[in-house]
Amino acid sequence: MADWDVRELERWDEKIQAKVEDFGLSCYPQEFEVCDHSQMLGYMAYHGMPSHYPHWSFGKSYEKLKTMYDYGVSGLPYEMVINSSPAIAYLMRDNSLCLQILTIAHVYGHNDFFRNNFTFRQTGAESTINRCKIHAERVRAYSEDPSIGVEKVETLLDSAHSLAMQCRRNLAIKKLAPEEERKRALEDAQPKDDPFHTIHKPQAYTQPDLHKVPLSPEEDILLFIRDYNPYLSEWEKDLLTIVHEESQYFIPQMETKIMNEGWASFWHREIMNSLGLPQELYLEFLVRHNQVVRPHPQGINPYHLGLKLWDDIKRRHDDPTPEEIEKYGRPEKTGLEALFEVREVDRDVSFLRRFLTEELMREMDMFQYEPRGDELVISRVSDKDGWREVKETLLKTVGMGTVPVLKIEDADYSQNRTLHLKHYHDSRDLQLEHAERCLSYLHRLWGHEVVLETVVNGKRVMLSYSDKGFAARPLK
Repeated sequence: MADWDVRELERWDEKIQAKVEDFGLSCYPQEFEVCDHSQMLGYMAYHGMPSHYPHWSFGKSYEKLKTMYDYGVSGLPYEMVINSSPAIAYLMRDNSLCLQILTIAHVYGHNDFFRNNFTFRQTGAESTINRCKIHAERVRAYSEDPSIGVEKVETLLDSAHSLAMQCRRNLAIKKLAPEEERKRALEDAQPKDDPFHTIHKPQAYTQPDLHKVPLSPEEDILLFIRDYNPYLSEWEKDLLTIVHEESQYFIPQMETKIMNEGWASFWHREIMNSLGLPQELYLEFLVRHNQVVRPHPQGINPYHLGLKLWDDIKRRHDDPTPEEIEKYGRPEKTGLEALFEVREVDRDVSFLRRFLTEELMREMDMFQYEPRGDELVISRVSDKDGWREVKETLLKTVGMGTVPVLKIEDADYSQNRTLHLKHYHDSRDLQLEHAERCLSYLHRLWGHEVVLETVVNGKRVMLSYSDKGFAARPLK
């Protein structure tokens, strides 16, 4: 039996809102929903959305989560919060009063981050809930249409989901319109200014092929197929648009996981310490907080790493060491001013690159490991010689760093409508079984042969998928 009621949660929420205002956080209106474990599992399967379009993969995710929960293999999150306005958060009904208070404080940290971090500015928080409802209604309508049906809808969604993350990753960089792309192509083709033109051979001007599609490498694969495959029906184009829009909504959350969880943990700690909690609640808070932000032996705990960096940023501005003053100069901002600035302008990669120092890495005993045979072996540690390599490896694995970068180079390769893509290799080879499946889905959407240029074991390779199936051939 819970040791709280809704009115008591409302009273604590009012106290926390007052502290949020005192600390200078800027949040969307916040709504809370209390749910049981079954409802929480459903929200987890649908990425927290109160309404979502149907697809078999979400049912599979729900059954997997439920089985793991029923057998005690995994637990449930204390909360879930949606980047929307008003923001919606779910509280577990079985949580204790202290845990509910901590969770409410944590949610306001996320809320502030969603509203103020630059990566979320293109996500349309004010229309998120209505947009998801409209998407769900459109997908259900297609599934119920006798001329389309569930099988066709889910088959197309299978392909779209496999390519959903192959899209623009930094929405802060404006995408050029077709006219702007043509103008840039003409400018790039012009001979560059040469201060020694009197002694150099004149540079030849090569007229760019303005009929090439695309003019420059294209990242938004689903949108490109939607716009340039003339054989797609309107409902198919609409489904590709829906999947693309949802991926664009979730990418900022992937790109700021460490910052966001660290920020929410920092502020739930500050808020809880300022509430004057009764002793029994405060002692439970200390236990819960340490459980959340403790390091994980199996890998990176984003709560732990994020909180460490936020604390260090504040300390370096409020109480820098003599060595830091000598190296960086005396800080011009207070700790809180620095925190709010970083919260607005960074994402995980830049956050870690700027603020994860050699000293912090050594303090947290960060290391790199790799498989050798059947064992995992530590290959680098954060000592004077190895910390930079450990940090670079970490930077490659945060946010969208684990998703290969594929771009469309030519939609009429070899003049037979073959779709030519290039893998922007970063020293990590593609897993060929995943590449084969991805190309099969891409072939299904494009309707013609697709080829992918990549590097495997240091050698250039062209992977292809056509009506004859998958193939690979070396490139010179």
